[in-house]
Amino acid sequence: MIVADLVAGDSVFLDSNILIYHFGPHPTLAASCCQLVQRIENLEIHGFTSSHVLGEVAHQLMIMEASKRPGWTTGKVKRRLQKQRGLLGTLTHFRTALESVLQSQIQTLPLLPPVLGAAPAICQQHDLLINDALIVALMQAHGLTKIASHDSDFDRVTRITRYAPM
Repeated sequence: MIVADLVAGDSVFLDSNILIYHFGPHPTLAASCCQLVQRIENLEIHGFTSSHVLGEVAHQLMIMEASKRPGWTTGKVKRRLQKQRGLLGTLTHFRTALESVLQSQIQTLPLLPPVLGAAPAICQQHDLLINDALIVALMQAHGLTKIASHDSDFDRVTRITRYAPM
């Protein structure tokens, strides 16, 4: 399934990669991700994400923006940002993107203790890394069964249908 297959009235959880491709923008996947976000903004589809996903998005966009600086490469960007005081204050794209999501029609779900407590079992049951297991636990807690993600690991969860960007 692809994100274009979502129909009016659907509720879908947005994984970090969808928002990263939207704001990145990704050379081939941005168009479908932007269309999905626009459908959410138009209230055609109900979009959800979580606070921990938005943290991942902000982190990745920060790294991407910093790696575009003259003389920088994608290697060791995090370490350079940690050591060069004041440089973080010059990065703006991650902040603008985060503010855009928070002001959008995308609902941000909080990670509460019961969801955090359910995630380790989901990790082991479905062979997922913890951040993906947190998403599954959060989706289950809110009755969500559809996820927009480029991550095929979610295909191992039988109660979830993944919608890829393309």
